[in-house]
Amino acid sequence: MKTEKNILVAFLLNVAFSFLELFGGFFTGSVAIISDAVHDLGDAISIGISYFLEKKSKRNPDNLYTYGYIRYSILGALITTLILIGGSLFVITGAIKRIMNPVEIHYDGMILFAIFGTLINFLAAYFTREGDSLNQKAVNLHMLEDVLGWMVVLIGAILMKFTNISLIDAMMSIGISIFIFIHAFSNFKDILDLFLERIPREVSLEEIKKHLLKIKGVEDVHHLHIWSIDGHNHYGTLHVVTKEKDTENLKKEIREELKEHQIGHVTIELETEKETCESQECKINTEIEVGHHHHHH
Repeated sequence: MKTEKNILVAFLLNVAFSFLELFGGFFTGSVAIISDAVHDLGDAISIGISYFLEKKSKRNPDNLYTYGYIRYSILGALITTLILIGGSLFVITGAIKRIMNPVEIHYDGMILFAIFGTLINFLAAYFTREGDSLNQKAVNLHMLEDVLGWMVVLIGAILMKFTNISLIDAMMSIGISIFIFIHAFSNFKDILDLFLERIPREVSLEEIKKHLLKIKGVEDVHHLHIWSIDGHNHYGTLHVVTKEKDTENLKKEIREELKEHQIGHVTIELETEKETCESQECKINTEIEVGHHHHHH
């Protein structure tokens, strides 16, 4: 519950503040402040989405969602990520236009705003520092990034006050946006991997197969599928060919081996050697073999 309350507080703080910032950006004429506003608003939206989806993602599996609702929180991450990618591109184009046609900037207003921004985001980061869910960690990371973003703006504003080089503003804006973009893009790739059922990054199929074949009684392993539901809970299914009579022990060993590879949910199908597996996998493998031989000649 604590997590959810924290997220809500952070959300309200951020939304209120983002609008204030947009106003401040137009008022001081600073695109760096506007780019931070986009950043903050993106974060706020994502926190809002996380808040509702985090609640939903805790629901237990039912007849409709047999794996549970865990992926709802990933959906939240996806939406946010896309918003941030869009926002950062939008801001970069704005900053480039600004470099072409410079505008008068109110440095003092900008400095005040940046001090205020640093403080508010620091408070929000402080509020969201506890909590264990991935979402909560992500929220906290966003908050810390916002603090850093504002510190950059503050330093830049002070520099501009003394040097009067207004180009610094647009440069900061581009820097912040590129940072957001790179970050969001790598998140996007991770989320895509989940939706496309790619094998989790820390798991190697070859390794697992090798270890499974070492278990006493395991003659062969095929149809090994590993996927992740949310980046933390990994699932696996496999067919095991065995002559063992005591399969209870065998299954236990297989489960333990897979647990070591962070795969907690395992479904094992045991087969005797007489059963030829009619699966696609076996067919594909033999065809590839045959294909290879042709190439050698």
